[in-house]
Amino acid sequence: MAERPAAPTAPELVIRTDGGSTLMSPGREYHVGRDPLSDIVLEDARVSWHHAVLRTVEDHWTVEDEDSTNGTYADGRRVRESSVGPGSVIRFGSPQDGPRALLVGTAGRPGAPAAARSPAGLRVRPRPRPRPPRPAPPRPRMPSPAPLSPAPPRPRMPSPAPRARGPPPRAHGPDVPPGEEAAPPGPAPPASTGAAPTSAFRQPTTVRPLPTRTIRIGRAADNDIVIDDLIVSRRHAELRAHLDGHYEIVDLDSHNGTYVNGQPVTLAGISPGDTVGIGHSTFRLVGDELQEFVDSGEISLDVQDLAVTVDEGRKVLLDHVSFPVGEKCLLAVVGPSGAGKSTLLNALTGLRPAEHGTVVYDGRDLYRDYAELRRRIGLVPQDDILHVQLTVRRALGYAAELRFPEDTASAEREARVEEVIRELGLERRAEQPIHSLSGGQRKRVSVALELLTKPSLLFLDEPTSGLDPGMDRSVMHMLRGLADDGRTVIVVTHSVLNLDVCDRLLVLAPGGRVAYFGGPEDALGFFGFGQWPEAFEAFENDDERDWAGDYRASALHRQYIALSPQPRAGPQRLPTAAAPPPKSQSWSGQLSTLVRRYVSVLSADRTFIAIMIALPFGMGVMARILAGSQLTLDTAMDALLVLCVGGVLTGAANAVRELVKERVIYRRERAVGLSRSAYLTSKVVVLGSITVVQAVVLTLVGLFGVDLNAPGGEGVLLPPLLEITLAVALLSFTSMMLGLVISALVPKEEVTMPLLVLLTMVQIVFCGALLKLDGVVGLEQLGWLVPARWAFAAMAGTVDLARIVPGKDTADPLFDHTASVWLTNMGVLVLLSMALWVVIAVLLRRHEPAVMRK
Repeated sequence: MAERPAAPTAPELVIRTDGGSTLMSPGREYHVGRDPLSDIVLEDARVSWHHAVLRTVEDHWTVEDEDSTNGTYADGRRVRESSVGPGSVIRFGSPQDGPRALLVGTAGRPGAPAAARSPAGLRVRPRPRPRPPRPAPPRPRMPSPAPLSPAPPRPRMPSPAPRARGPPPRAHGPDVPPGEEAAPPGPAPPASTGAAPTSAFRQPTTVRPLPTRTIRIGRAADNDIVIDDLIVSRRHAELRAHLDGHYEIVDLDSHNGTYVNGQPVTLAGISPGDTVGIGHSTFRLVGDELQEFVDSGEISLDVQDLAVTVDEGRKVLLDHVSFPVGEKCLLAVVGPSGAGKSTLLNALTGLRPAEHGTVVYDGRDLYRDYAELRRRIGLVPQDDILHVQLTVRRALGYAAELRFPEDTASAEREARVEEVIRELGLERRAEQPIHSLSGGQRKRVSVALELLTKPSLLFLDEPTSGLDPGMDRSVMHMLRGLADDGRTVIVVTHSVLNLDVCDRLLVLAPGGRVAYFGGPEDALGFFGFGQWPEAFEAFENDDERDWAGDYRASALHRQYIALSPQPRAGPQRLPTAAAPPPKSQSWSGQLSTLVRRYVSVLSADRTFIAIMIALPFGMGVMARILAGSQLTLDTAMDALLVLCVGGVLTGAANAVRELVKERVIYRRERAVGLSRSAYLTSKVVVLGSITVVQAVVLTLVGLFGVDLNAPGGEGVLLPPLLEITLAVALLSFTSMMLGLVISALVPKEEVTMPLLVLLTMVQIVFCGALLKLDGVVGLEQLGWLVPARWAFAAMAGTVDLARIVPGKDTADPLFDHTASVWLTNMGVLVLLSMALWVVIAVLLRRHEPAVMRK
């Protein structure tokens, strides 16, 4: 038998750069990037942490880009994957002046490869130690939406090698994790007093000559500087140049504001070193240039010495917590109940700033610059921030209306909604009501809502709570994909099933102390347990063990925290400083969106519609049976009482659940700029309209064909039927406001029904039909606060109840058939409604994030 010829093999190649050479042997992979553990380390800010990989395929070499930020270029063109060989020129990060690599055959191989730093900041050196091979094919961006099959795991971020502490490096740069220096060449820009450190320490996205005239900045194409960012208004701001060389920035009544050094301004002078924030872009004057830096999502987070106490310092919730979070990092925070996970989440998001310490967002003090940076932070609470009656597309559409400026065209909003739907794999669920989705799919929709504004930093609180193991795995792999796509993701969770997909793990011990921070694969071994339940039991039972002290004394602490330089973010803020709330969309614009959304939600709730229709008809029929054909001594009091009870029930029942069931949604939307008064007004407008219509139906059905028997057949000022209808409508409206008070007051929805019954009973007792209140000290004064007291009196005055039912029970001055008394009764109902409005607003404030209370 003839011997089969050997398969051709790829040749050895030498990769040459400005700083040295490396021999590449067939059959191995050679990773290129800023990671110190890469085979070929390129210390240039435009190169990603994991940038590209060179490998052999059959008889030739290929270069494959690893989803880098700035791209890989082979022979002058950007490539995803391309064949290369001797003579090929590869550039990383830029096709013109990015770090250059030349491939040559082994005949041109130099001597031993040397590590050297070039003037451009490029270094190539052999690998310090072997690393396991990485999966070659990239996985899809997101798991398949149906069924929710999890994606294969991605390799974790490698642990940073220990390095000596030196001068603080720059705080951020494309793909720079904590502890890595990649400062651009040239002198650092000048700093001005009070200026916040910014992305000026990155390579600028765009550099322009300083303008010599007024230029306009915005989203529209006719601006001098166009920012393709939906949270930027079409005409957002003007940069004005003065003849004396000074510059000032003017906000053009934008919806999301213009910021100088993190603070909102309408007109402010700017100097070299100041930062001007517009949407996701930051501008600085550097020399004779105007530099723009775009927050593309790849940011670092440095948590520095956070401490939170309650009870005047007697109870510690967070005990000086510090740790770094790199770019594109997925961090999981775990720990037993009461370890401070929720407190840490509130501190990291800025919703409830820590009393001590700070959070450095890409080199900027998050607390100091919170007014600007808050829009770059997404938060998915444990409870879904969704109206489950709506379809996925409609829910996201209304959210986009609330979060984007009013001048955003509907086509632009819809395009962004469709983009997010595709990114989260929800195309097949887009027209499906949210309540019909599985738990994992609902969580995807909650995440999609937060991704509308392209946040760079995404927090999730217990996203896998209540999910089965399969859904748990799917959600965690979804978060892995979001981090890989260019975001920093932090998830607080009780589940330990899929921690292996995370880059970093933070374990909090009781008392809010850091018991572990590092790679998830080393955590259990560090604690000395084989299973997580054993570790959590030890946290609870072993009170004498100093978990935090053990970690501080370990090599892992030195590797992950102590030797990881954490940049400072300028002067420490005052502990009591609070960022001003963001400038929201116009009040009328928010009101319009909220009203339309609320109508859509109610119209999709068939149970509510059935009750809304049945209740006034049922109560009206009861009143009609009691009234007979004419109000008489036997029927008048009962008929008016039933109308009074019907008005109270229709109004209060409509509203008693409406605020408490949306509390999580309101809290999140308030944090991103929702107007409290617009939200309350939308409830009052929609529910008030429904309630008034119900009151009219109730009264017309209850008094249809009844001779009201007023003197001369007339009411006090208007026809009797119209006056009674107005009184019942105003009573129903005021009772609706009382229902909103209960809804804003109670902690959970289940408490509302008992309070509704109590409210109805109080109104019946104090309306004046069952008890004589006039002149009874205590009861009379309590009756002043009961809407039914004034509504029943107005109806009694209309029909002249004292004439129909003579006696001491109807000898109440508020029952007089006079214009002044009738107007007083109606006026008090109006005043009660206005007072209840204020009470509801105050109660809503109690449930808002601390930073929004004003």
